[in-house]
Amino acid sequence: MAVATVQFSAAKGLPPAVANRPDTPLLDTVVTPADLRRLPEADLPQLAEELRRETISAVSVTGGHLGAGLGVVELTVALHYVFDTPRDRLIFDVGHQAYPHKILTGRRDRIRTLRQPGGLSGFTRRAESEYDPFGAAHSSTSISAGLGMATARDLSGGDNAVVAVIGDGAMSAGMAYEAMNNAGHLKSRLIVVLNDNDMSIAEPVGAMSAYLARIVSGRAYRRFRNFGKRMIAWLPHFLQEKVKRSEEYARGFWTGGTLFEELGFYYVGPIDGHNFDHLLPVLKNVRDMRNGPILVHVRTKKGKGYAPAEASADKYHGVTKFDVVTGKQAKSTVNRPAYTRVFADQLIKAARADDRIVAITAAMPSGTGLDLFGKEFPNRTFDVGIAEQHAVTFAAGLAAEGYKPFAAIYSTFLQRAYDQVVHDVAIQNLPVRFAIDRAGFVGADGATHAGAFDTTFLATLPNFVVMAAADEAELAHMVATAVAIDDRPSSLRYPRGEGVGVDMPEVGEVLEIGKGRVLREGSKVAILSFGARLAEALNAAEELDAHGLSTTVADARFAKPLDTALIDRLAREHEVLVTVEEGAVGGFGSHVLAHLAASGALDRGLKVRTLAMPDRFLDHDKPEAQYEASGLDARGIVTTVFAALGRDLAAATPARSA
Repeated sequence: MAVATVQFSAAKGLPPAVANRPDTPLLDTVVTPADLRRLPEADLPQLAEELRRETISAVSVTGGHLGAGLGVVELTVALHYVFDTPRDRLIFDVGHQAYPHKILTGRRDRIRTLRQPGGLSGFTRRAESEYDPFGAAHSSTSISAGLGMATARDLSGGDNAVVAVIGDGAMSAGMAYEAMNNAGHLKSRLIVVLNDNDMSIAEPVGAMSAYLARIVSGRAYRRFRNFGKRMIAWLPHFLQEKVKRSEEYARGFWTGGTLFEELGFYYVGPIDGHNFDHLLPVLKNVRDMRNGPILVHVRTKKGKGYAPAEASADKYHGVTKFDVVTGKQAKSTVNRPAYTRVFADQLIKAARADDRIVAITAAMPSGTGLDLFGKEFPNRTFDVGIAEQHAVTFAAGLAAEGYKPFAAIYSTFLQRAYDQVVHDVAIQNLPVRFAIDRAGFVGADGATHAGAFDTTFLATLPNFVVMAAADEAELAHMVATAVAIDDRPSSLRYPRGEGVGVDMPEVGEVLEIGKGRVLREGSKVAILSFGARLAEALNAAEELDAHGLSTTVADARFAKPLDTALIDRLAREHEVLVTVEEGAVGGFGSHVLAHLAASGALDRGLKVRTLAMPDRFLDHDKPEAQYEASGLDARGIVTTVFAALGRDLAAATPARSA
């Protein structure tokens, strides 16, 4: 479908060129939600279908999150139609479902730049549009943010609406209920739309459910309810509470939502999220309510309107580029094992020999490889939902009873459970094993999903063993090592994507704790790598050797405990020491510097440079471009060495053929 950016005629509500052309797609007439609100309600189903086709077309080109967005097309149209965005705040939880929202809010002409270098973010982002009032990418934050905005509005004397759209999966996180409990206490005017597309919180909806939702959200019912409240005020106190409870439970019996009522929300629903005749009157009713928080329960189908996505919601949650007609996704041509698969296979092998090994995931079984573990050991696999805090303390409880829990959590999501890591695991010295996937840059998912901080925040904790795999074989060894560590907590980190193509052992070997390895000997420069930048360190050594700079390359393996003997030797025998890691400032390199300062090595003129991810958040791009921009590729390492020696790489001539 061609992209059109046309100007509207305020008088007629349609572009002059479109007004007399019934064959013009409706979506071409909508540049912003203000344009959408000029359309008659009867046109909205057609607009929704065009929006769905445009979303499918765009994601087929860029890849990204598909199923969630297709499931909320009608809901997104209805929300922008009923509410006065951006004055009314519309907050999407996580942001996986926000592609249709982006198309409707002035970004259609850039929608095929989704997740591309310099293009649109795959999530909502404040810097990108005034229609994105709150940035998201991690789950279950929308109600808290919405309540903050609603409270700010009240303090400022405003009257705009605040709407938070949250999925049923995100409702498995405690943060959502903490926010709802607080909202019920504050009684601030906040609308929460619960997009129920998986957990089946309520029975399938139909005409009766929609009718009841319309009735209980309508002005007449609310006036009658308020009249009843005034009447029962004359009753004795003990009867007042009984009558109030009777009304709530009667309404809850017919419509559900008793839990939300107990949290202080006025519950409406469930309603069909794909039916404008159901959506529009209810949303208009709740828009006009002025007393307290409201929850609208909407049922939708993930992947709605695209048969491959409807048939396989999990595979079409996040997709690579795909053929629109067949739904077939592009396959990687790289014939190397993925780190996630290596971890899963090694853990399965270890679990066959040790029935105390158990695995925990926080709603990411396929992303962490634990779906494979779960097929073989269903009774030893635990998906706790989007609840990383609970996952960590749950694992601590298992460890306290003699089991060997592996908590497989993305680096970016482990941040959400740091207090539990400190208080419930580290202080008690419990042998929980943290398998940290997506370490380092993650490309198209950008700063929100980059695995930057885990080494920094784990290596500061007493008792921890902190490991990073340089390649897929090292990951196998580190799984075996973690299994063997029974006296303290441990972590092993590994990046997204495929390994480097080294020979794989059948099963990993247990490593000596706190001992690194030397892969290449030299005399002038030492490169000490922690993690999967080792291949780039070896490439850098080749180039440095070509310039007459004899280079040693070592793999630290451990950030804690440090191999101080190896570090001392490298410091003593080389003029320059460069540490390399795919983590934030304050991690491995900082610990090496602290040791060198304490040992006096810096006083002897050693030139030390620490290469880490930059002290800023990097936008989405190809991972290799992100590493290059950060100076964490071979060229960046070589440039750092030359700068440390006071030499100009650009003017250097190789001493010999590389």
